[in-house]
Amino acid sequence: MKRKIYIFSLLFLLSFLIGCKTNKDVKENKELKVISDFENFSFIPEKFSYKGGNISPVVKVKNIPSQTKSLVLIVEDPDAPFKKFIHWILFNIPPYDSIIPEGFSKSSFKLKDGILQGLNSLNEYRYFGPNPPSKTHRYFFKVYAIDTVLIEDSTLTYENIIKMIENHIISYGELVGKYSKK
Repeated sequence: MKRKIYIFSLLFLLSFLIGCKTNKDVKENKELKVISDFENFSFIPEKFSYKGGNISPVVKVKNIPSQTKSLVLIVEDPDAPFKKFIHWILFNIPPYDSIIPEGFSKSSFKLKDGILQGLNSLNEYRYFGPNPPSKTHRYFFKVYAIDTVLIEDSTLTYENIIKMIENHIISYGELVGKYSKK
């Protein structure tokens, strides 16, 4: 009986030690910090809306873990009337290039520096600014640090990309903006 308890205790201790993270791992896996021209949970400036001309806002990402191979940016409106509306998808963003400049989005699959755009809910390769039919909507700028680079596939949608990255996410961060028609 003592031997079984000893073996069980040893196995428990080994599994605990294997599962422990070092201080470096904990430090490296901090939450991403996503920054733009508006504060978290504040209103998005009109120039970044549909009415303002669909100019994509600057998106800065900080606290990127060193093992990151690429970043993915998804802008979504969960308050859309029928289902979540995807406003913008960027993927294969180099982790060392953590600033997406204002007006970066063009109507093209391939952008500068190997960055690619996925299809938004309008089935287009571009940023589509906030344009809620009524009330105030929330817009989530979600950034994923992943341990891989995604395939260069021009048919990728939100659902495809989420499925592809689900087992590759190292860190995550988001910025939430609000918008309502005046």
